Amino acid sequence: MADATPSGPVSDEAFRTICGEIVAAARDEGPFDGVLLNLHGAMVAEHHDDGEGAVLGALREVLGPGVPIAATLDLHANVTDEMARLADILVSYRTYPHVDLYEVGTEAADLLARAMAGEIRPHTCVARGAMIFALDHGRTTAPGPMLEVLDLAARAKAANPAILSISINAGFSRADIEQCGPSAVIVSDGDAPALREIAADLVDAMWQRRHQQTVQTIDIGQAMRRIARRAPGAKPTVIADFADNPGGGGYGDATGLLGALIEADIPGTVFATMFDPHVASQCHHAGVGATLSAELGGKIDPALGAPLAVTGRVERLTDGRLIYDGPRGKGISIEMGPSAVLAIGNVRVVLASRRFQALDRQFFLHAGIDPAAQAVVAVKSAQHFHAAFGPISSEVLVVDAGAGLTSDDLRKLSYNKVRRPVFPLDLD
Repeated sequence: MADATPSGPVSDEAFRTICGEIVAAARDEGPFDGVLLNLHGAMVAEHHDDGEGAVLGALREVLGPGVPIAATLDLHANVTDEMARLADILVSYRTYPHVDLYEVGTEAADLLARAMAGEIRPHTCVARGAMIFALDHGRTTAPGPMLEVLDLAARAKAANPAILSISINAGFSRADIEQCGPSAVIVSDGDAPALREIAADLVDAMWQRRHQQTVQTIDIGQAMRRIARRAPGAKPTVIADFADNPGGGGYGDATGLLGALIEADIPGTVFATMFDPHVASQCHHAGVGATLSAELGGKIDPALGAPLAVTGRVERLTDGRLIYDGPRGKGISIEMGPSAVLAIGNVRVVLASRRFQALDRQFFLHAGIDPAAQAVVAVKSAQHFHAAFGPISSEVLVVDAGAGLTSDDLRKLSYNKVRRPVFPLDLD
């Protein structure tokens, strides 16, 4: 198992090592009746724009055409033609936040078991349109385009017994590859060319809904005015730092929102996580209780928010190890490296030495902070935070500071490989 917070391309060394272990197992520990993989679906490596396609291709060379391969995918997968050609079964998550990992894994495993038993002959096809963004990022926390197209897919599956599974993928629009973007994937019992029309119809439904959004972001000033009006004693106001979401490739050290919270200095404000291994190390060197002056955040690209000159008290030190206990990925363990809580006035900041999206309450709880008992809870996340923090909130504010790699305006990014013209870069 290998995992990484979204970032730049996977290095050749990492790709060769990890893919090599999978291929070696298939070659040396077989023969196998089938293979089940848990993939993301939007990996880009230094010399493989289609990372999952390259993994599947290497496996196919060893296994041959007769061994069924099944894979689960994130609903933000960029499903390529090569992935569909090489995998017999592709099944994507249907929730965002992703709280159906177990159910989707079971579905893929059941189909693989039936294929190994000779009950079905699964075949995968994919369709995509002239868009790299649609479906409101794939959000399923409110009525909107993702839920509507998922419902259309469920109806199509119920009406056609040849369809074994339909996946609707929002795609990962920040991957600069030719086949980036939303897609519909159909797994059928045997190759049924007519099903490609169903997939195309689902893509057309995505296109018709391309402007629909369920979440309106606000700027930092609006957010500060809203929290200033919060009722005393109310459940926490949860603020998401949308533009600097590590889960979408953000650096995790943009300082705009944190700077505003420090200036507001509202008692009971907590923030997770600020990626700053240097200041986290300073905290560990200084020790609990020490007063520390530091340049916090803004180190990777100060254009996205300059470092903050702060003075605070080192409240707690941790090894950064925690286990998710919320509805999204319960039981998964992560290691953030040396971490600390730095109290800057009334704002307590969880510092980490590795980049992670704060999608579970354990980002606070492991450091001795109960988020449910706070006034303001700020997280670097765009959507996944809803599963864990939505139930404890009185209000949720999604802040797009504009300065961050995951800001919503894709026209600010440089694309060199994406097919053109596409929405929203060219087409309306």
